[in-house]
Amino acid sequence: MKDKKEKVPFSGRFCLNTSGKPPVKDMFTDLKDGRKLLDLLEGLTGKPLPKERGSTRVHALNNVNRVLQVLHQNNVELVNIGGTDIVDGNHKLTLGLLWSIILHWQVKDVMKNIMSDLQQTNSEKILLSWVRQSTRPYSQVNVLNFTTSWADGLAFNAVIHRHKPELFSWDKVIKMSPVERLEHAFGIAKNHLGIENLLDPEDVAVQLPDKKSIIMYLTSLFEVLPKQVTMEDIREVETLPRRYKQECEDGEFNMQQVCLSSKFAWLFLSCNFSCSSGFGSSRAETPSTVTEVDMDLDSYQVALEEVLTWLLSAEDAFREQEEISGDVEEVKEQFSTHESFMMELTAHQSSVGSVLQAGNQLVAQGNLSPEEEFEIQEQMLLLNSRWEELRVESMDRQSRLHDMLMELQKRQLQQLSDWLTVTEERIQKMETQLLTEDLESLQKQLEEHKSLQSDLETEQVKVNSLTHMVVIVDESSGESATAILEEQLQRLGERWTAVCRWTEERRVKLQEIQLLWQELLEEQCLLKAWLTEKEEALSKVQTSNFKDQTDLSVNVRKLAILKEDMGMKRQTLDQLNELGQDVAQILGNDRASSKIDQDQEELTQRWDSLVQKLEDYSNQVPNKALLLFSLDACVYANLIDSVRKIA
Repeated sequence: MKDKKEKVPFSGRFCLNTSGKPPVKDMFTDLKDGRKLLDLLEGLTGKPLPKERGSTRVHALNNVNRVLQVLHQNNVELVNIGGTDIVDGNHKLTLGLLWSIILHWQVKDVMKNIMSDLQQTNSEKILLSWVRQSTRPYSQVNVLNFTTSWADGLAFNAVIHRHKPELFSWDKVIKMSPVERLEHAFGIAKNHLGIENLLDPEDVAVQLPDKKSIIMYLTSLFEVLPKQVTMEDIREVETLPRRYKQECEDGEFNMQQVCLSSKFAWLFLSCNFSCSSGFGSSRAETPSTVTEVDMDLDSYQVALEEVLTWLLSAEDAFREQEEISGDVEEVKEQFSTHESFMMELTAHQSSVGSVLQAGNQLVAQGNLSPEEEFEIQEQMLLLNSRWEELRVESMDRQSRLHDMLMELQKRQLQQLSDWLTVTEERIQKMETQLLTEDLESLQKQLEEHKSLQSDLETEQVKVNSLTHMVVIVDESSGESATAILEEQLQRLGERWTAVCRWTEERRVKLQEIQLLWQELLEEQCLLKAWLTEKEEALSKVQTSNFKDQTDLSVNVRKLAILKEDMGMKRQTLDQLNELGQDVAQILGNDRASSKIDQDQEELTQRWDSLVQKLEDYSNQVPNKALLLFSLDACVYANLIDSVRKIA
């Protein structure tokens, strides 16, 4: 499961290990036939479920359809998931199916009692309400979602510390780095609460942690820690903005979509805080001391001072933001920074609204002097105008950041498309060129190919940037806002993959030719030198004018050695001919093939000439010996036998 970690966090691990069956090695492959899913449902429902054991697609579809039927019978909500999607190994829908199972049997099962007491059906809303209630005393923590609010590790530690303060010091946690805080929280939960380390700190301390993994881990904490959730906590959560949602698609390009619903597009910013406005009860990092019960002038003044102090710091923080850059990576960072700033404004909206509401109520009560009433009216006017100015400017910067980011990313895509067009034309030209006629020309082609590879490596840096594209989506545009971009990315990804594949295949082919050709030339050179050596040796063999029989025997032995060497070397000549044919076939170049054939023919002719000379010498020696020496029949017979062995 490790290689699927980015797509299958521990929620998948829980789900697939509950059945007690052999572990799943590759989720998307092992679940295709439906049998593992039926095993899982047997464990969850406690009922035996028949399985078809055949290996055909029909058997797999029947098993998966039975899975869907069981889920429907158990009121598990499934949206647009069919049997063919699972059998075909659709990653996104397979994960969706597993999450639906986990949500129904694990998350909702843990929370079923409190959901019944509160008459609520949304388990996520209850879980977020519990978390916010648990972390309320910690000023450094403001949980707004199940993703970004957990990345710095403070929220996990706050939840545990609120209910188990004796386990560690909060002050020490604040001084830790995000990864250290996460390691600390997970370690405490394992050692003291019995919760396994199902999350890796490095996977949480990122820009956008996996929502489902966070929910699953918090469900484990919720199960073992005290549960105190009220309807007021639920209503508070209902007023929160929706942060964002990220979807990662498989392929060469994974587009990171930061989706903002229209509510999250700063619902609180779309309305002007007039003196008669009413406000929700969203939690603020600097909570107002004004409540509906406590509406005296002193409390109002304290709350006003708190809000104005924060507003001043927010204005300073906004002014300190750098001018919008022209570099796409810097704009992404600026966009993310401004997102955090906007979330801070969201968290403080209730404080501003409460102060304005309190001022209205004090004026409405009629217990103020004219001077006090005038002062409060002026204070509310000042607060409202400064808030409105910050609101407008923040939204304007958000819009400009978005426009700049979209424009820069659009340019990136166009630049990549232009680069691919030029490179594709370059490849077409290289394909039309015949492969080299000699090694020197081959080396030039290799250098040209290395240049192409270097260009690809340089462009890879830009391509990597495209794997983290940011797209803003609101409810008016919906999924259509990303459809065109996704299609464009897919086309570019296919073109990029084709260029990379061709370049790698071409590199392998050129290197193979170079190695084979070098081997051919080296072997030809060695064989030429060997032939020269043997030709010289044969030229020194005497075929007449022998001094005596000993001299005769020596020359006969020389012929025998040459014959033996020729026999052993014959295989080398045959292998060299085969190697030459392989090189010529790979090259597909008539001139180069002709040159290789010519060199091989020259070697073959020299070989045949040497063989013929050796045959002639072997026939001459016995005749000369019989004329020069009076050999008896036995000696002559032995000589003839030796010569025959040479021939």
